[in-house]
Amino acid sequence: MKYIFLFMFLVSMNGIFSQQPYQANWKSIDTRPVSPWFQDAKFGIFIHWGPYSVPAWSPKGTYSEWYQYWLQSKTLFGNGKFSGSEVYDHHVQNYGQHFSYYNFGEMFTARDFDADEWAQLFKDAGAKYMVITSKHHDGYCLWPSKEANTSWGFPWNAKDTGAKRDLLKELEVAVKETDVKFGTYYSLYEWYNPLWLKNKEEYAIEHMHPQFKDLVENYKPDLIWSDGDWDMGPEKWKSPELLAWLFNESVVKEDVVINDRWGKGSRFKHGGYFSTEYQDGLDGSHPWEECRGIGFSFGYNINEDIIDYASARILIYMLLNVVSNGGNLLLDIGPDKYGNIPPIMQDRLLAIGQWLKVNGEAIYGTRKWERVCQWSEKGKKNWKPEGTHYLPADFILKQTIDQQPGYAVKEIFFTKKENTVYAIVPKWPKDELLIRDLKLNGKAKITLLGTDINMEYIQKGKNVIIKTPHLSPEELPCDYAYVFKIQQ
Repeated sequence: MKYIFLFMFLVSMNGIFSQQPYQANWKSIDTRPVSPWFQDAKFGIFIHWGPYSVPAWSPKGTYSEWYQYWLQSKTLFGNGKFSGSEVYDHHVQNYGQHFSYYNFGEMFTARDFDADEWAQLFKDAGAKYMVITSKHHDGYCLWPSKEANTSWGFPWNAKDTGAKRDLLKELEVAVKETDVKFGTYYSLYEWYNPLWLKNKEEYAIEHMHPQFKDLVENYKPDLIWSDGDWDMGPEKWKSPELLAWLFNESVVKEDVVINDRWGKGSRFKHGGYFSTEYQDGLDGSHPWEECRGIGFSFGYNINEDIIDYASARILIYMLLNVVSNGGNLLLDIGPDKYGNIPPIMQDRLLAIGQWLKVNGEAIYGTRKWERVCQWSEKGKKNWKPEGTHYLPADFILKQTIDQQPGYAVKEIFFTKKENTVYAIVPKWPKDELLIRDLKLNGKAKITLLGTDINMEYIQKGKNVIIKTPHLSPEELPCDYAYVFKIQQ
């Protein structure tokens, strides 16, 4: 009898220990914390690259990676007024009325793609993670997905058509040789997939789920950026079931990070970190990330001019705006069909990297302070343009150094790390910097990052006045923004 009881005890204990910690419901899934590495990273690089990089065209103020949808639906949305037929007209004029979007797959050669060069650029830019479109809404995969070929009925991945290479694996290997985390964007739905058009729920179970698992198991992403979720609720996508598998059984179950795009109505509620797109930001009460392009379009758009690309100053101020609110900035680049990253995009990334070499201490590993920023004392806050669907990049200039009539500006951004506060100013202060509502103890020390200068300061009531030295442009430690480190 004692052996029977022992056997029953062991069986019951095995059942207890084999229970999976995450159940297939949001109440359980949402208890999983976002991995600390993501909250410390602060800056990542987004890459949109696929067959849409061949025509690489859409009207200014729209997304070129939506080329197939604009073409076949004859609709457009974005910043501006459109007839809807612009992409269709452009396509007919340049390729002919009967030229299929799927022909761009063969033209997507990635001839000049060098994964090591990309990975080095990401590292030099100061990025701590990157996210690439393993599959966008057109269904084309950058890896040899058998589900893609089966459901489409013809080769529709980079290994079998176009590049004839496993582009995703090449990039995974190169990036993982650096300290940059490897992330994959994955669209749940595909605009014109035959199975999707026939039966959406069957598509989710028979196509999307096994394809997603193949991606995870064979490429081991540190981060999964889900998208294309809005046509069905998460219960029809079976997203809780898929995420329970991801967190309980997959090869990346311990540390993988996910966003919140897992079905209609799930954004800002369920999944992992919250994701915004061409917005001003969230309040930092939950881990979040803002994504936008260096140009307006995520995919490469030959229709964009120099004026359509954000300057290094704008991008650095945007990074400050996001990080001071407790978020991450995921900044997008769009390589061309050959795998070349446009020089202007490289230039912007390297400028950010140079700034972070001096001031990264005030960005990486920081958290939101008790105040996000210090506004000037007079005027309304948060200037925003009117009549735009997506928030243009230059809004941050209007909120900092290009003050608009009747509006206040952000004089200082703040971040913190334990007992240290970083006060980051978009203008070098002449003679002195006033920080309102800051009480320092008698042993506080203030320094300027990138120099060995100890700042003199006085406590005047509830304010601190920092005496700033007269420095020439050559003596300043960096361009665009300057960090005062306040240690108590």
